[in-house]
This record gives sequence, C-alpha cells and structure tokens, in this order.
Amino acid sequence: MQEKIQVVKTLIDAFPYIRQFNEKTIVIKYGGAAQTEEALKKKFATDIALMHLVGIRVVIVHGGGKKINMLLDQLNIETEFVDGQRVTSKENMEVVEMVLSGSINKEITALLNHNGVKAIGISGKDASFIRAKAKDEKQFGLTGKITSVDAKVLQRLMEDNFIPVIAPIAAGNELGDPGYNINADLCASQIAIALGAEKIVFLTDTQGVLDQDGALFSTLHEERISELIQSGVISGGMLPKVEACLQTIRQGVKKAHIIDGRVEHSLLLELFTSEGIGTVIKQ
Repeated sequence: MQEKIQVVKTLIDAFPYIRQFNEKTIVIKYGGAAQTEEALKKKFATDIALMHLVGIRVVIVHGGGKKINMLLDQLNIETEFVDGQRVTSKENMEVVEMVLSGSINKEITALLNHNGVKAIGISGKDASFIRAKAKDEKQFGLTGKITSVDAKVLQRLMEDNFIPVIAPIAAGNELGDPGYNINADLCASQIAIALGAEKIVFLTDTQGVLDQDGALFSTLHEERISELIQSGVISGGMLPKVEACLQTIRQGVKKAHIIDGRVEHSLLLELFTSEGIGTVIKQ
C-alpha cells in the first residue's frame, strides 16, 4: 500500500509542472549514450510518449557523431574537428547525410511510433525548412551556419499531432547544393528560437556543466559562462552546447537545460521535479 501511495504522491508532485507545460513547445536535442544504448533508447521513447500525451508539444533534434565516425573509419575517410565541430568535406557530407537522415532518423521515428505516438522523420532539406550557408568554407568545408528556419512546417506537423524528429542537415540556397552539415546543438537552438519554445533540453554524456573540480553547476547565467569559457573550464564539445544555450535565451527561450542522458528517465526528472538533475542556463 505504501508503494501505491508513493506513486500517487509522485504524480501529485509532478502535476504543477504538467499543467505549466501543457501546450508549450519543448525542443530536445537527443544525443550521446541516450541515443546509442538500447535500454536508454527505450526509456527515452517512453519519456517522450508521456510528455506528448500530457499535452507538451515536443520537437526532437538528433545528432549521430559516434555512428558517423564509425562509418567514416570503416570507409577509411579522414575526419577532423575544430572547437568541437566537424570539418565536413564532400566525402564526409555523403556519409553524414546517409547516417543522420537515412539511418538514425528513421530508427528514432520507428521507436517513438512503437510507443504509441505519431512521429515523423525529416531533415532541414525537406521543404527546405532549414536553409544554411557555409560557416567558413576554407576551415569547415560543408559545415553550415543556419540562415533561416521555416517554423510553419513544424507547427503544421504539431497541429496534426505529429512529433517532428529532425536530422540536422540544411538546404543550400543554390540549385545543386549538396546541403550543409549543421552542428546538432546549434540546429536545436535555432529551431527553439524560431518556434518560440518554452525550453530547450540537451541530453549529454555528462551531468551538466562542471566546474574545475568536477562539481555540477545547477544554475548558470551569461556573465558567469563568459568567465568559464575564458578560463578554459568550458571547452571542447561542451562549448557548442553552451553557446547554443546562450543563443536561445538571448532570443526569448526562457530556459536551456543540459542534462545527463545516461540517467534513466532524465527528461522527466528534469522537467517534472523541483530539484532537476542537470544545469539550467537562464537570463
């Protein structure tokens, strides 16, 4: 009986957050172990289904760096990273699009559909709803910088009760452009801004943003983040995530969260409990 009572208490504790986020848009950047480990993938799909069923408008943007690296290695194609972002040659681009749009995107969509929600997999090339230009062609090749996001495409899908699952590949502006590989964190941030999302959540393989001693920052503001970047505490792969968070909150998204996707049901713990489990970045 006590276990049943505890279940009810948990639901009651979550109720204010469920009510608060009803009909609000939350963009989730899905990556890391949560995207590759079978048990975590199933828990993620359950969390998304629950969020959708209680009235949250969910948009998912996924990465796929590990799988891309694996296939590039198998094909003996070299790859390089600068400041945590991939340098995308034409050879790389073919593999990136094949893995993101053709493999990972459809796997996520199928998993969500299996859990009773309507998910639809797209890339920014579909309806050219994400357009981009070269970030710096000499340094980064076909790694792109987003120039526009047509939010109406995603809004129509959500109005029809679909969960958009987005591969971060953007269309170019010229006929015959091969498209652009977009950092998934930065892609998620631009989509959150275009949609006027309530929140953006980044699933990672770390607790959140950590200090020089490995302790978690539960809350951060822009001024403190600038100090941490300058001192080198925030660097590498965490840098584009934090920059993506700053972009979103500067342009109207209320909060950005970086959480540990290795924790089962991390999304629900972050969104529906007062303590949360990761780092919240806000104005």
